[in-house]
Amino acid sequence: MLKIGLAMSLFLTTIYLQYQFWFGQGGYHEYHTLQQAIKQQQQENTRLETRNQALAAEVADLKQNLAAVEEQARMKLGMIKRDEVFYQIVE
Repeated sequence: MLKIGLAMSLFLTTIYLQYQFWFGQGGYHEYHTLQQAIKQQQQENTRLETRNQALAAEVADLKQNLAAVEEQARMKLGMIKRDEVFYQIVE
């Protein structure tokens, strides 16, 4: 009777520990979910870092190059110099 009780106790303990390992707080399922979230965040960080580098290069160019400032003003603000003629082609 003692052996059956001990065996049953060990069996239930094993089941409980397996459940905790797979589904409990800090278990494998949570670990796997967090690993996926980390991978996605790293990809997003890489994308944003690349965008930030491009913006920093554009800012540096605008600070040092007057022609770049003029180009931006023409493209984004529609700047036209004195004595220039503006033609708009509609397709």
